[in-house]
Amino acid sequence: MEVITVHSWEELQRELFADSWNEKIGRFRSRFAFRGLSNAAYRLETTLIRLGGDYVKLERHLLRNFRKYAHLSVVQRDSLWHWLSVAQHFGLPTRILDWTYSPFVAMHFATANIDKFNLDGVIWAVNYVKAHELLPQFMRDRLEEEGANVMTLQLMNDSINSLNALDALDVRSGETVVIFFEPPSIDDRIVNQFAFCSVMSDPSMALDDWLESHPELARKIIIPASLKLEIRDKLDQANVNERVLFPGLDGLSRWLKRHYSPSR
Repeated sequence: MEVITVHSWEELQRELFADSWNEKIGRFRSRFAFRGLSNAAYRLETTLIRLGGDYVKLERHLLRNFRKYAHLSVVQRDSLWHWLSVAQHFGLPTRILDWTYSPFVAMHFATANIDKFNLDGVIWAVNYVKAHELLPQFMRDRLEEEGANVMTLQLMNDSINSLNALDALDVRSGETVVIFFEPPSIDDRIVNQFAFCSVMSDPSMALDDWLESHPELARKIIIPASLKLEIRDKLDQANVNERVLFPGLDGLSRWLKRHYSPSR
């Protein structure tokens, strides 16, 4: 896997937008999913893995009870992927990992926590188009029929209708499968963050472990601690902040608290 340490704002832009030219359509359209983390040592672990204990067995109990107690109106359709997406959005531990199409949103999440300005941050970039070339044939066929690069919820529901079916993809493909899909636009946060998700057929595996076997799919861009303040201030000037990415009074309050915190 390519690991790059940037040393300036300009260098970071070059690395994030590298390989974005798409000769086939004649446009600059990146095929990478981005995920920003405030600590470069953090792994690509799901909230389910971070739950600890016998979390693989607990997954079904968590989702079953979420569906039981959550009001039906919170989902657009009573399906596995609608429920998983809503559960992830509201903080339930799931095997879903959040990503964004936007390099600037990823930069925000890598620099939003001022308590970690003493630590190097990281932005992971994963080529989701190449990752999908490793999907089982029936899923690749569905993407091709749809003319899509990322699975929609409709395609997910048509292809995989249960956690058992998701787990069984390991057997069908001969290895762990990683799927990128777009969640429903539950609220403005998902829309403004240009968000989409990944999910793995093996709930016990962290995505960075999977990427060790497929290093050609990913780039790991390290942001030195000394560069975080400049990035943060320039993102705020560009209006990429909590007030926009988390619409509502809580996002506004988070932005103001960080914006007016004394320099550290």
